[in-house]
Amino acid sequence: MGREGSLRLIVGLGNPGTKHAGTRHNAGFWLVDELSRRYACSLRHEAKFAGAVARVAIDGYDCRLLKPTTYMNHSGQAVGALAQFFKIPPEAILIAHDEIDLPPGGVRVKRGGGHGGHNGLRHIQSALGTSGFARLRLGIGHPGHKDDVVPYVLSRPGEHERRSIEAAIGNAADEIPRLLAGEWDRACQRLHG
Repeated sequence: MGREGSLRLIVGLGNPGTKHAGTRHNAGFWLVDELSRRYACSLRHEAKFAGAVARVAIDGYDCRLLKPTTYMNHSGQAVGALAQFFKIPPEAILIAHDEIDLPPGGVRVKRGGGHGGHNGLRHIQSALGTSGFARLRLGIGHPGHKDDVVPYVLSRPGEHERRSIEAAIGNAADEIPRLLAGEWDRACQRLHG
């Protein structure tokens, strides 16, 4: 289909079902949906990978997209199964997820690191046996108090917030070809600037 880039799998985290579709916790899903729209590919549910999967060529690079169909806390099941089947090393995986420590519209890319209390990342780390995968952190803002985090991430953002998050997703999607090409510093500069 294409040549191998520095990334071979892009995963968007979220919760399945219409009840969760527009919630902040699904920001990772929104990124994969945007990539699927831009590169005209359809995600198909594949039971053996516990997720919706597509194979796509992005600027000549062969890549897979994945939206786990398990709940967020079990995302590692899908990521681990697909990575093992296609022999994709953790360092060639990018996980897109919601980030409460960034304002709506903020976006950061980084390689490796901890899970920061994010249960989806924690489960992926456990499934892969390493934290050596890359992250695309999509800011959704913080509710102000730690006791309010769960209801906050599981609720829908207001219109202004949603537009900010969508703009960040668009900017992140613009940089995916650079990340695939291994131009991490340039992509980070553009996204973090």
